[in-house]
Amino acid sequence: MARTKRSRRSYGAGEWGRNRVRVFPDPKTGLYQIEWRKNGRRLTRSLKHRDWRRAKRQADEFAAGFARPEPNGKPEPLTLGRLFEIYGEEVTPTKAETSQRSDRAAARMFLRFFGRGRSPASLSQRDWDRFIRARRAGSVGPSGRPVSDRTIEHDLKFLIAVLNWAAKSRDERGELLLASNPLRGLRAPTEKNPTRVVLSEEEYQALLGVSRQVDWRFHVALVLAHETGHRIGAIRQLRWSDICLESGVVRWRAEHEKTGYEHSTPVTTEAVAALEEARKKSSGHEDTPVLPAPTVASKCAGRSLVRAWWYKAQGLADLEPKRGRGWHSLRRKFASDLMDQPLKVLCELGGWKTAKTVLECYQRADEGQLRKALEARRRPRG
Repeated sequence: MARTKRSRRSYGAGEWGRNRVRVFPDPKTGLYQIEWRKNGRRLTRSLKHRDWRRAKRQADEFAAGFARPEPNGKPEPLTLGRLFEIYGEEVTPTKAETSQRSDRAAARMFLRFFGRGRSPASLSQRDWDRFIRARRAGSVGPSGRPVSDRTIEHDLKFLIAVLNWAAKSRDERGELLLASNPLRGLRAPTEKNPTRVVLSEEEYQALLGVSRQVDWRFHVALVLAHETGHRIGAIRQLRWSDICLESGVVRWRAEHEKTGYEHSTPVTTEAVAALEEARKKSSGHEDTPVLPAPTVASKCAGRSLVRAWWYKAQGLADLEPKRGRGWHSLRRKFASDLMDQPLKVLCELGGWKTAKTVLECYQRADEGQLRKALEARRRPRG
């Protein structure tokens, strides 16, 4: 009669000397391994996941003869489908929520374009150029519309990151998943004049004037975005356990930050006033959202809702629609307003990990600042 052994460390199925198999977690990676014997030799391979129930089911199926190992214990050839699956299980979960969604969407796009069964090592300059042409034409991608070079650059950076990771990672046999990155050194297209709108003070005041007509939550979100300089994705997921009104400090959780950078910042009196207004409408529980969803108070306001608030406020404020003017334009305004402050201080306040990002993508000097700099220029006397 078949014997099945269960323990905290491993799971065994089948009979000794006949079809005995065992699954157990790898102490280094945490991925489950399956072990069996063939012709007196002990063979092992990785199941490439960390799902305990799935691993036990695979052990039962293997012992029953429903699954077989690779001939002579040789691993199957690595395909793009398998590579993206491994990356999605091991690397993507370590990123912020928005980055995880971006990874999954990009992986689906590349697999549809190149094919799941394609060998990663076979990718070349021709495939690189072919993808760029197709993406520009709108024949590939979730939207089905042409996209800018900036979007294409972002897509290709993800592909390069996956291939670089595979060229440094080893399988359960100690062999590299990929000998080298076949696309290493290829140049991605860059946007020469990217649209990075900075919300003006007049536009902010106009939106602030109609904010309560839209929703009290929009008013709070607008003030927090202006006063803290943080992304709307992090703001809408704040909970009262992250707020200390007495000391005027907000904690920004790593899982809600695009960079995965957890930090705490002091806030202005305007931000505290907005938070106190939101507190009066709260249920009082520490784990409830600062900006709850209208229908389910235990959930945070969704992305589509805060985007709809913005468009509605633009209409009420009689602001003509402008491409690039959205929640992120407030983050650029924050960086530009504090241009006179040390970059280290600005990065800590706004949650930027590097000053390079601030200088390249967020700060923009206006005409008044340029004239002020010229007037302060030192000139020789006489």
